[in-house]
Amino acid sequence: MGEKYPFQPLTKEDKITVVLYRTGIALSSFIIAILAYMLLNPSYYRNDPLINIKFNILIIFFYLSVGLSVFFIHLYVSKFKKFLKRLYYISVISLIVLFIIGRGDLLGALVNKPFSTVFIIPLSGCLGFITAKEAFCFKLIEGYLLSLIMPFYLLILSVGSMTMQGVSLGLIIIALMLMLFTFRKVFMPLHYDVGDKSAYT
Repeated sequence: MGEKYPFQPLTKEDKITVVLYRTGIALSSFIIAILAYMLLNPSYYRNDPLINIKFNILIIFFYLSVGLSVFFIHLYVSKFKKFLKRLYYISVISLIVLFIIGRGDLLGALVNKPFSTVFIIPLSGCLGFITAKEAFCFKLIEGYLLSLIMPFYLLILSVGSMTMQGVSLGLIIIALMLMLFTFRKVFMPLHYDVGDKSAYT
């Protein structure tokens, strides 16, 4: 994990990996914000004949952005990183299942078959792991909350018991918390994410 004190000069690779890791976090937050905006403005997508294609592209970019953070995160304990990567591979397989369920239409699958949101839980687990890790390292309390709220939100969605207003409110809360988390994280000095490399196992 990271430290607030530099243990050694950062290499070019260190700097690039930290920037890529934080870029993944920022992009994930931005995409969630776009999805929240879409839910708040139904006229935006109801009158758009290409909305299904745009939604597919948005979700794919969301998976890629989380993957960017997963593969460039700095963790002292290698078994945690291996676990996170495996969880991400599961999330990619789950995305393929979603495409199959929706016959290429992710939005249709999620809207018409609420149980399909279960297949997004592995990805929320990846993002939640990242936010919890940062919360642990740098006392970003919203990171802990996000790691709990995101999978719980998807689980509630999967049973189809939420109104459209509840769905919108939940995503807005997640988006706002992610934006706060991102703003507090991405401007930290780069060495915070690297820490003492001799401690890596």
